[in-house]
Amino acid sequence: MTVPAPSERPPTILESALRCDRAPAVVLLVLLPAVSWMWIIVMARDMYGPMTGASAWMMTMNWDMQHLLLLWAMWAVMMTGMMLPSASPLVLLYGAGARRSGEGTAGRRIYALAAGYLIVWALFSLGATALQRALAALLLVSPMMEVTSSRISAALLLIAGAYQFTPLKHVCLRTCQSPLGFLMSRWRSGSSGAFRMGVEHGAYCLGCCWALMLLLFAGGVMNLTVIAALTAFVGFEKLAPLGLHGARVSGVLLVAAGFWTLVR
Repeated sequence: MTVPAPSERPPTILESALRCDRAPAVVLLVLLPAVSWMWIIVMARDMYGPMTGASAWMMTMNWDMQHLLLLWAMWAVMMTGMMLPSASPLVLLYGAGARRSGEGTAGRRIYALAAGYLIVWALFSLGATALQRALAALLLVSPMMEVTSSRISAALLLIAGAYQFTPLKHVCLRTCQSPLGFLMSRWRSGSSGAFRMGVEHGAYCLGCCWALMLLLFAGGVMNLTVIAALTAFVGFEKLAPLGLHGARVSGVLLVAAGFWTLVR
């Protein structure tokens, strides 16, 4: 029995994913998150440092349209830097499938998929902007973008922890943890189909992580430690093979942290 040469073996799913059009993968999974994080770091260092840049302009209680637009841009860039890396398996696997489908240039469809995913988080950023504006009007968020009440921080921790046990969280998390299954069951052709798939997967991702993102208010919206910790946690939750057990354990820890914040 002759063993086929390595070059004759069909590529694995991972090998196919890594062979997808490299330019879109580099732009979406390396350059765009890197630029987003550079912007976040510059803003955060300025806010907790000299306060001479754009962050100083945002530290106001008089929110006109220009201030609101900058605040939304801050949230949108932050969500891009935090959430796009966790969608790497989806982007890579879709790139492999698009390349095999022979429907034309795969790169355009990869960008369309990512655009649909990021549109969802841009819409979430609108909601976060409105929430921050409302909390600021009630003097519950300071110009430094930190909540002024430990009870609000405790409530956010309790909400995030309790949500980890809900059926909606579990459904969304299962979908996020299985990008291959998502693509196999919802594949659509063309750039418009890719965009729609990106929106659908982004909606599941939003359903999985929205409560965790609200913890930015609890720890400081521009606190680099909190941003990095949430980014790592979201990536671990979606990519680690822990299933729903990880969500339940983190839920217990968040609820405990909420009660501790409430009674301390």
